[in-house]
Amino acid sequence: MNLDNVFKKTKQLMGKNSASISSMKPEVPKGLLRKCRKCGAAILTEDVRKAHYVCPKCGEYFRIHAYRRIEMTADEGTFEEWDRGLVTKNPLDYDGYEEKINEIKEKTRLDEAIVTGKARIHGTEVVLGACDGRFLMASMGSVVGEKIARAFERATKERLPVVLFACSGGARMQEGIVSLMQMAKTAASIRRHSDAGLLYISVLTDPTTGGVTASFAMLGDIILAEPNALIGFAGPRVIEQTIGQKLPKGFQRSEFLLEHGFLDAIVTRGSMKDTLSRLLHLHGCTDSCLSDHAPSADTPDSAQNFCEASHCLSAWERVQISRAKTRPTGMDYIERLFDGFVELHGDRCFSDDKSIVGGIAFFHKIPVTVIAQAKGRSTKENIERNFGMPSPEGYRKALRLMKEAEKFGRPVICFVDTPGAFCGLEAEERGQGSAIAVNLYEMSGLAVPVVSVVIGEGGSGGALAMAVADEVWMLQNSVYSILSPEGFASILWKDSKKAAEAAEVMKLTAGDLKNLGIVEYVFAEPKLYTPDSMDFVLNPLDKKLQIFLQQYGNMEKEALLEHRYRRFRSM
Repeated sequence: MNLDNVFKKTKQLMGKNSASISSMKPEVPKGLLRKCRKCGAAILTEDVRKAHYVCPKCGEYFRIHAYRRIEMTADEGTFEEWDRGLVTKNPLDYDGYEEKINEIKEKTRLDEAIVTGKARIHGTEVVLGACDGRFLMASMGSVVGEKIARAFERATKERLPVVLFACSGGARMQEGIVSLMQMAKTAASIRRHSDAGLLYISVLTDPTTGGVTASFAMLGDIILAEPNALIGFAGPRVIEQTIGQKLPKGFQRSEFLLEHGFLDAIVTRGSMKDTLSRLLHLHGCTDSCLSDHAPSADTPDSAQNFCEASHCLSAWERVQISRAKTRPTGMDYIERLFDGFVELHGDRCFSDDKSIVGGIAFFHKIPVTVIAQAKGRSTKENIERNFGMPSPEGYRKALRLMKEAEKFGRPVICFVDTPGAFCGLEAEERGQGSAIAVNLYEMSGLAVPVVSVVIGEGGSGGALAMAVADEVWMLQNSVYSILSPEGFASILWKDSKKAAEAAEVMKLTAGDLKNLGIVEYVFAEPKLYTPDSMDFVLNPLDKKLQIFLQQYGNMEKEALLEHRYRRFRSM
């Protein structure tokens, strides 16, 4: 029951005296109600609590205290607080600073603007920290930096993942240059934690700005954010004053950052604990599991089970089949081969290219990183995914996920299906050639097993940038070539209409490439290959992947890298 209903009921009970009551201000017990800062609604505090501190009227997120955040995230009774009682100093002898700190301490019952400690999230032990905006807008002074550094150092020593909920107005002005140095200090402690192969999940809440954004908040292996949170380096007011322009709606909000490649995902408050648990679980198993679920090596060789009706197809006909709109897309393989897929977004530089989809999943209980070049089904989806033609940020996103896989010892499985890398003015401005080159360079030295499967078109360097692998497999009617037959004919014969003839000359079919030693394996396809007939391919592909993970997962790093080097060196 809200305040309006309480007042209405009171008037009814008072009967004749209701007129005089109408001018009275009802007395509401302190703490009974919360007022939404966006819509102005007065809501029962208990209703706000049940809704995870989200306004049930308009969906606005209430800012919550550090201990409340920990209560919502940690398993009951498991949080053990660390480093209480550190004394905030006044390095600049700033007038009134110590009195202000003592006043806030008394009011909030906090020692400083962050609470850190150890807890469990659905049974998984983590180091957990949460900023509290009531303490000088959670600005980062020397004690905040010290507590974060100590939390990461202890997490490194105890080999624990770290989950930090950030909110802040930035560096603490009253501590000047000492506050600025906390940015470097926290970054250095995170680097040591990362070098130890440990996971850091950063969760950005409203607001996260200034020196906190430019340090520990944006250094997570996984970066999540709550909806509509303000996130940025310079605040909106500062930017508007500097450039003399009004900022667009939604600028520096979570959704803006996701679109521009700086977040892995936006997660609602009600699902945050489950999402964190899922991510922790996906990062909790390394290559020690790789040999537990593999089948015997006598899996039927589907390469020898080609559909008889397809033997007579020409190279050009196979090109047309590889481009068919009804053909399964990369997302179809992800959805049907893997369990618990969590998509991760963005290149951390410019954008989230939707032509490449990537994330973490389980394959027969083995954590893997899966990356797919993804075309769409409808015209609208194809436009959204740029018809499967990645931009530089797509390749950078793929590489970011591969490097994260390397850190945590996860095999990488790539699905290749692209007409080629996007060729356009903006792609060249943002370094398309460089992005592809860096992928080739980094993938050649990636210290985890990598397999790439060409499921449709394998167009030029745009395909190769996801196919520097220990083994490359193809589907029977997929193609893989230096460029499209139309482009080949246009360059060499000055006539793109000779594409069918070019396809025969280019040796781009799976059978041709198997004979040339470019690919190791070819999977047969049904006569009409659609999402409804995928089991024909998925069953042998599943078995082959299990064998691959067993074989390459047991290799020493040096042997793995030498094998990959020799594979391409021999071509």
